[in-house]
Amino acid sequence: MTAAERIVITALWLVAALVFAALYGPALAVVTTSFFDLKGQSIDWSSFSLHWYAGLTDNPEMLAALGHTLLVAAAAVLLALVLALGLAWYMKTGTRRGRPFVEFVIFLPFVLPGIITGISLLVAFRELGIERSLVTVTIGHAVLVLAILYRMVSVRLDSLETSQIEASLDLGATGLQTFLFVVLPQLRSAIVTGALLAFTLSFDETLVTFFLVGGDATLPIRLWAMMRVGFTPEVNALVALVLLATMTLAVLGALSLKDSMAAKR
Repeated sequence: MTAAERIVITALWLVAALVFAALYGPALAVVTTSFFDLKGQSIDWSSFSLHWYAGLTDNPEMLAALGHTLLVAAAAVLLALVLALGLAWYMKTGTRRGRPFVEFVIFLPFVLPGIITGISLLVAFRELGIERSLVTVTIGHAVLVLAILYRMVSVRLDSLETSQIEASLDLGATGLQTFLFVVLPQLRSAIVTGALLAFTLSFDETLVTFFLVGGDATLPIRLWAMMRVGFTPEVNALVALVLLATMTLAVLGALSLKDSMAAKR
């Protein structure tokens, strides 16, 4: 390795370190302050405790917002998963009529800026006379994460041997039985991976939620509202727990995706 190559590699490592510091430094600061007290603008390193985590039980509004977020994310993933399975199965075994148009409709809300998707859904619900609530937020999130689940499921379906489906039908199984007992078990890894990624995306979604939420705020909206008056110390503890849960889901999704890729080989 020449001296010039060493300099270039060192510079790239420095740039990477700066990027990681900019991305994860604030998160690390939040986690750190969830264990220590602040005195003015400095951290009191001798005050390590878990009392801010215990104090979460005294903040019912924050816990309610967290519950709303978990409920919306779970319902949105379930709704999107049912739609993704149905559409992907139809595209695999049906006439495939209108497939480019259907996939365009599925992927468009995901690739558009969140503010455009949120305003479009808001206008649609108003025209239909539907009041904003957690239901509209759930539908909005389902529309948003449908692209992820559909893509994961359809790619896995396309990799399956058509002969397995044909053999099942030739042996007298119905289309539903073929799907449940032949196809669905082979989609498990793709479903788990897609569901984890979709849940994480729905949990953190703010822009679409902002336009569709009613009186019951989700956690991102609650935190956004608190920015005007400042965060309470318990928020740092809650954010630390959310970061831990999000990272866990991301790792599980990556491991599941790795297993799915290995299964294809």
